[in-house]
Amino acid sequence: MSDENAADAGEPPVIVVENLIKRFGEQTVLSGVNLEVRPGETLVIMGGSGCGKSTMLRMLIGSIQPTSGNIALFGQALSSLDEDGLDAIRRKFGILFQSGALFQSMTLAENVALPLREHTTLDPNIIDIQVKIKLELVGLREHAEKLPSEISGGMKKRAGLARALALDPRILFYDEPSAGLDPVTSAEIDQLILDLTRKLGVTSVVVTHEMDSAFTIADRMVMLDKGKVLKIGTREEFDHLRKLSDEQAAGLDEEGRIIRQFLRGDPIGPITERRAVTGFAEDLLGSV
Repeated sequence: MSDENAADAGEPPVIVVENLIKRFGEQTVLSGVNLEVRPGETLVIMGGSGCGKSTMLRMLIGSIQPTSGNIALFGQALSSLDEDGLDAIRRKFGILFQSGALFQSMTLAENVALPLREHTTLDPNIIDIQVKIKLELVGLREHAEKLPSEISGGMKKRAGLARALALDPRILFYDEPSAGLDPVTSAEIDQLILDLTRKLGVTSVVVTHEMDSAFTIADRMVMLDKGKVLKIGTREEFDHLRKLSDEQAAGLDEEGRIIRQFLRGDPIGPITERRAVTGFAEDLLGSV
């Protein structure tokens, strides 16, 4: 769904994040993050190492709690839910972990069937049909009886995605879906994300630092830096910033120059200058 279509739909956001703060001891990892995710859109969360994007994802799925602030999924504040309430919410979303996170002793079919067996009372024959459908969606139906050790890295990602789809989620969370893949396989995963979004109408939240992937799949993008949101905007807005000439970029403020350097992967700019001044370890950890 395009950004305009998502906005025109008039539906309430499926995810709302308000003034989110997360500290680990003396270290502030996220500092006052606010954002909304609209129904049917693909939102890409990006930023350098230590920017807080992985911590953000873990809080969105309820695996860790914020220090302060609120996260609401489908209009329900996660902080107000008990474990049963969290489980009910979790059945409405799926997660593709960076590694695929498949159980090595199970076949691909058994991996995909596991959520259905644990969270539904479906007849085994119906579960088998659902598994075939999900594996077909990711192009792996003929590999259903293989073990994870018998398939490639890209196939493991697709199998993990089939499992994430098992309960017909309304939201899909992706943690670095292109990490560790060759360019062709990475492009195949990007196309699969686009196809599933179009066919199933799911909302997708993708954490990545792979810019080719981000600009392929995103409707909107969020740039994090040292725990803060520098910019939320459409893919086109970020692409315009990325394509500015050096002369045009000279008029940008520091945040704009940070975003542009990250999007372009330039070796010289405010990010590298900051590391030289503050020390690499401090910048990497995002200390404030």
